[in-house]
Amino acid sequence: MSDSTKRQRILRLAGLAGAVFLGLVLLVAAWTKAIDPHAFAEQITAEGLAGWLPAMTVARIALGLELALGLALVLGIRRRWVLVPAALLVGFFLFLTGRAYLDELRGVERAAAACGCFGNLVERTPAEAFWQDLLLLVPPLALAFLGTRAAAPFPRRRLALVAAGTLAGLGLAWWAPELPLDDLATRLAPGVETRELCAGRPADPDYVCLDALVPELDRGEHWVVLTHLDEEELVAGLERLHAHSLANGEPRLWLVSDALPEDLNAFSWQYMVATEVRLAPATLLRPLYRTLPRSFRVLDGRVVETIPGLPELGEVGEGWAAAGRRALLD
Repeated sequence: MSDSTKRQRILRLAGLAGAVFLGLVLLVAAWTKAIDPHAFAEQITAEGLAGWLPAMTVARIALGLELALGLALVLGIRRRWVLVPAALLVGFFLFLTGRAYLDELRGVERAAAACGCFGNLVERTPAEAFWQDLLLLVPPLALAFLGTRAAAPFPRRRLALVAAGTLAGLGLAWWAPELPLDDLATRLAPGVETRELCAGRPADPDYVCLDALVPELDRGEHWVVLTHLDEEELVAGLERLHAHSLANGEPRLWLVSDALPEDLNAFSWQYMVATEVRLAPATLLRPLYRTLPRSFRVLDGRVVETIPGLPELGEVGEGWAAAGRRALLD
């Protein structure tokens, strides 16, 4: 084998390795978005990328592009019509993270709750998102251009696999909200300790953890309901929740919401709330759910069970107003 042939072979192998690595990164990023498409749509809205199309439509288009390019690269399709769009996508990711990084340096706060191409599941500062994406995406992209062959046969079979995989990924994103994927799609899952559920970094002035907002979770058994105060399911289930709280039922029940204090006051007056409500910033709560309400059971500071909706706390024997009067008389 001549030196020229060896060199070409090394370049092709390096290019293939770079393409496969970059494709895997794109597929992992696409997976985090596909299992929680609503959070991805919210991120698109926060970044001001929706334009005149609905945010969910833009999310599905972007997800389809990311899936197709990722699959093509993993399957070794290194044509210009794959590599150039991949380079544009990488450049777009770096533009977004770079913009957020510059805003952070200028002291400008952006509305987006998560940074970078990995969606809402991974919390990173703007600086971390920019430098990590730069190091994670640019070197394999550069390698992917090495050793390409202009005269290679058209990859019909591999393109058919790309099309099938992209459709399957978009199908997953379509059905994901109905599938039991909450533990995979969020930072809240059995085994997590409440002190680990935090927003920000310890050095940040707005750093907060769930155990600081509800320190009672450290001991005993509790049910925590993450919710907006105007959620229909919450309002419909208030009677059962209040009766449980008024009867000092076990486990103890907590509502945690990102509502404003004035909204909490109005809610308390309207429904004569007996269940204790704790307020938390949206930056803490949003990575913990896909849809609301979402509930989880805590035992001595550790999450042991998560469920969609409200917990089953037994049947309500009397209206909460009557239960309240009885509690006052007692």
